Amino acid sequence: MSQPLPMKEKSTPHHSTQVWTKCLDIIRKRVSPQSFNTWFKPIKPVELNGDTLIIQVPNKFFYEWLEEHYIDVLRQAIHQTIGPQGKLEYRIVVDNYKRVDLTDVYNNSGDAKQQMDFLPEEIKNPFIIPGIKHDRILSHLKQRYTFDNFIVGDSNRFAYNAAKAVANRPGKTAFNPLFIFGKVGLGKTHLAQAIGNAITSSHPKLNVVYITTERLTHQVIYSIRHQSMDDLMRYYQNVHILIVDDIQFLARRPKTQEIFFHIFNHMHQLERQIILTSDRPVKELEHMEERLISRFKWGVTVDLQPPDFELKLAIARARLRDEQVEVPERVLEYLCYHAGDSIRDLEGILSTLVARALFMQGDINMATAQKILQYYKVQREEVITVESIARLVCDHFNIPLQDVKGKTRKRPIVEARQLIMYLSKKFTKHSLKQIGKFLGNRDHTTVIYACRTVEDLIETDEKYRQNVFTIEKKLRLSYSL
Repeated sequence: MSQPLPMKEKSTPHHSTQVWTKCLDIIRKRVSPQSFNTWFKPIKPVELNGDTLIIQVPNKFFYEWLEEHYIDVLRQAIHQTIGPQGKLEYRIVVDNYKRVDLTDVYNNSGDAKQQMDFLPEEIKNPFIIPGIKHDRILSHLKQRYTFDNFIVGDSNRFAYNAAKAVANRPGKTAFNPLFIFGKVGLGKTHLAQAIGNAITSSHPKLNVVYITTERLTHQVIYSIRHQSMDDLMRYYQNVHILIVDDIQFLARRPKTQEIFFHIFNHMHQLERQIILTSDRPVKELEHMEERLISRFKWGVTVDLQPPDFELKLAIARARLRDEQVEVPERVLEYLCYHAGDSIRDLEGILSTLVARALFMQGDINMATAQKILQYYKVQREEVITVESIARLVCDHFNIPLQDVKGKTRKRPIVEARQLIMYLSKKFTKHSLKQIGKFLGNRDHTTVIYACRTVEDLIETDEKYRQNVFTIEKKLRLSYSL
């Protein structure tokens, strides 16, 4: 153990440097080289006042990190160097920028707006190449993502309304954080960036930043390697609206999770808006610190469901209207039906369709649509069968296929079975005997009776007629009938 240095009532900076140098020698043996370079080398000794060593740290985040993670290491170093009576005090560098609260903007105070100073040149921007100076934080938003071109349907209406509420009053609603989740290609990034673009337009003095989790991780790694963590934290202290895309990729990245935890706390305490996107709900995030999970639950979680046929059709019509391209309605319906659940895939299909219409200067017909779908590996059955009709009808009524093949006489099952017989007679080349055999070895007279019953119901029952129309439309779209 090192011998305590003799103390004076008041010491010079030279003495404080000697004491801190001895402390660093002790600390270096207790922590990893990376942690030492990141968290201890930037500290500057200021003064030795009796038994108290005063050190200067770059910012409040730095102080909080030391207190949370290295308090025992610091205490041991001070006691070994000064003695058991030794104490440590911090002096935090006062940032040379003015802190701006969102309330200043909402109060519409002209004086407050004139005094806003967001990012002096001394604060390094981790988004840009070193050596290039910017006097303002870049948002990294794509201007094409707006609320105006986000098509709303039943599958995304709640998420859209929540996003609009956040855009109107960022940081001032219960939607903080706003957690948007859904499968790939459903519009999470579009909706999140639409919030950012709306806020940038209505509150131009606020700093909005969009970042992917991958890029945030690279920032943290770079800052640790280059001992510039204080620059990174000062940067995020100037952000008022933070949009983090694909937060699920924070899994198994404990260092980035730890940094983001402090960024989140800082922003939330100042009522600054946080928007997160993920491919899964909060409860299904794995390998994530529990304290982060609990904070993600503080606000509101909204989901984006796969689009239904009507929403896909609305998206397609809007896109073609913007491009001033005319496509036969039947072809458009066929494409939308086969596009799958991803809006991103649908947009790719539509882009190919538009390109063909503009550059090939030919009619867009069903053959063209089928060729485009082949590029996107969309498979379709070439031959319609009794089985494919049966599966479609059973899916529509949510009935197990084996039930319509069985002997049950329950009304919903009987009606579904009769409809399968009617559609099979209408759309396939199978004989009545073959149709009856598939549906539980029933004879041809049963099939004839079923077809007549369906025809009568179509004439007399509006709801039944609409069900038949919907199923027939699906068949026509599936098989290009």
